[in-house]
Amino acid sequence: MAKKIVNPNILSLRYASNDINRIFSERQKTIDERGLWIAVMKSQKQLGLDIPSEDIERYERAKEDIDLDRIAEIEKVTRHDVKAKIQAFNEAAGVKKGHAHKGLTSRGLTDNVEQMQIKNAAELILGKYSSVLRHFADKAREYQDIVLTARTHHQAAQPTMLGRRFAMWADEIWDHFIKFEDFIAHYPLRGIKGPVGTQSDMLKLLKSEEKVIELEQSIADQLGFSRVCEAPGQVYPRSLDYELTSHLAIMSSGVENFAKGMRLMSGYELVTEGFKDGQVGSSAMPHKMNTRSSERVCGFSELLKMYADGGSRLSGDQWEEGDVSCSVIRRVIVPDAFYASDGLCETALTVLNEMGAYEAVISKEVDRYLPFLATTEILMEAVEAGIGREEAHEIIKQYAVGEALKMRQQGTETNNLPALLGSNDVFAGAGITQEKIEGILGERSHFVGRARQQIDSVCEHIDNLIRRKEYARASQYEPGDIL
Repeated sequence: MAKKIVNPNILSLRYASNDINRIFSERQKTIDERGLWIAVMKSQKQLGLDIPSEDIERYERAKEDIDLDRIAEIEKVTRHDVKAKIQAFNEAAGVKKGHAHKGLTSRGLTDNVEQMQIKNAAELILGKYSSVLRHFADKAREYQDIVLTARTHHQAAQPTMLGRRFAMWADEIWDHFIKFEDFIAHYPLRGIKGPVGTQSDMLKLLKSEEKVIELEQSIADQLGFSRVCEAPGQVYPRSLDYELTSHLAIMSSGVENFAKGMRLMSGYELVTEGFKDGQVGSSAMPHKMNTRSSERVCGFSELLKMYADGGSRLSGDQWEEGDVSCSVIRRVIVPDAFYASDGLCETALTVLNEMGAYEAVISKEVDRYLPFLATTEILMEAVEAGIGREEAHEIIKQYAVGEALKMRQQGTETNNLPALLGSNDVFAGAGITQEKIEGILGERSHFVGRARQQIDSVCEHIDNLIRRKEYARASQYEPGDIL
């Protein structure tokens, strides 16, 4: 029989960091399963079950003695993965009369361990997002004095600050960060509930409802969960997977918006995401410096939306007390959603570290558009001078559209809107001269409203977050090298 060809998970192999890969590795999962068995055995012994202390000690010594080939060998015979792992654990511990898995069902093991993986991975990703937020705050402050042409519908609209654009992205991420943090804090463990959720097997072993409840709470505490599902079926509600993947997808939205902004701004040569010595932008066009990392961030975010859609297919799709029709989907979307989130954070952090702004080009663009961007201000001046609002609007529109078309069709660089408006009889008669209009245009920061105050407010939220002890270390995280 030909040896089976195995292709590795591309997200795990190419984009995800060691930390997230370790959580979902088969070795670590097996260690976690053994840890759960040991925790259950200890609690059962304390509650009166006859389990020799020396046997528990043997299990503890064998906890990380993992032979995945031996487990696979046993599974070929048993055709049951959990049964194979129990046998391999008993062998490694040298315990003939096994005590692992008493009163448990396969899903009692795998669901609780998978939820532990999910909680650990979610906390890791949340920590990386705290670093992402810190980097956005740093950029918002660094660029808070650079006046930029803001766009709506991809058309020049009004002036803003480049730092304010970073604050806009950070504000969205921060809002969803807080919601994801709350989801993790209240994420419930299925608990030790038995085949259909009634806890009948454990009740038969311990012969006391109080002991069954005490055992389950002890396990939850050891696994780091503050809540336990009260009455689940064979598995924990798969709507929790939908909620998880939705949070991860939503968390990526502000970062994707940033990445798209980088791609657009780079196309106008306003910014660069960084271009290292030896890097190649195009195999055919040597001059190109593509925003390949920002494009990758967008790709990760699209994947996360797909995984959230996959999570929606699981929600409510269990028959009666449960089935395993969800297994194939969950084995893809749960770890992959974390791999994609991890890759997105690593890549975004790299872009934030390596990017730069071309202030001369940004300033030149503002010079080109400023008379157009200031038309709202000029309109208000005309109204205050006694010109009817609609009449003033029509005059400004006539000259602004004509000048814009001339600049586009003839390629002229000079924007003559101030002179054209100043020579208009109605405007001139009301005292709105070219000099007055150019005086309005003289101070660019006059047009950015509360941009600086908004930057300060967003940065303050982030500062308060990363000062909290649970994020003090995680927020200082810096990415490793990315491909």
